[in-house]
Amino acid sequence: MDVTFQFNWQAAFASLPHLVAGIPYTLLISFGGLAIGFFIGIFFGLLRISPSAWLRWPAIVYIEIFRGTPVLVQVLFIFYGLPQLLGGPINALVAGIAAIAVNSGAYISEIVRGGVQSIERGQREAGLSLGLSRVQTFRDIIWPQAFRRMIPALGNQGIISIKDTSLFSVIGVGELVRQGQIYIATTFTALEVYLMVALLYLAITLSLSIALRLLERKGLVGQ
Repeated sequence: MDVTFQFNWQAAFASLPHLVAGIPYTLLISFGGLAIGFFIGIFFGLLRISPSAWLRWPAIVYIEIFRGTPVLVQVLFIFYGLPQLLGGPINALVAGIAAIAVNSGAYISEIVRGGVQSIERGQREAGLSLGLSRVQTFRDIIWPQAFRRMIPALGNQGIISIKDTSLFSVIGVGELVRQGQIYIATTFTALEVYLMVALLYLAITLSLSIALRLLERKGLVGQ
């Protein structure tokens, strides 16, 4: 049987208005989760380098659990599992943000640990010799330098988290992939629609990558 297929560009472009409606959800989940994950990462990242084993081990356990399990399993646990413990449903959007937060927080913890430990020991000693307390030394000398070194890795984590939101269509969040699935169900144009979904994700992640490169060229990140 002779089967021919012709790509329907008209159908592809016709899907764009419907797909674009999912971009705010994609950005809200990714950047909302990353914002929360950033503070989680700072907290556990600093615990991770604590000299006290009582503080260090809880951070290690958290990091290994959430880095060692798929984000899809995490969001399914939050959306379907936690309601059984809490006695009530969890909003799909909230579940998505929470999954990105705890998942990215584990990776950001290691980024924070690496950034802080990359600062030469002499910087700490210089701060203390100037009469600064350990907290002041960290806040005014160590952290500003460490944060600049973390920015490229944080940007990469942002790109990963944006792509991870594509998995959350399984819980009904109206992000890009979910919008595509809804549109395909009525038009049967899977190839065209998923190509547009991929291009929209590429546009978002490329924009973030370009912004990071501009920061690097201006000397605002790195060493």
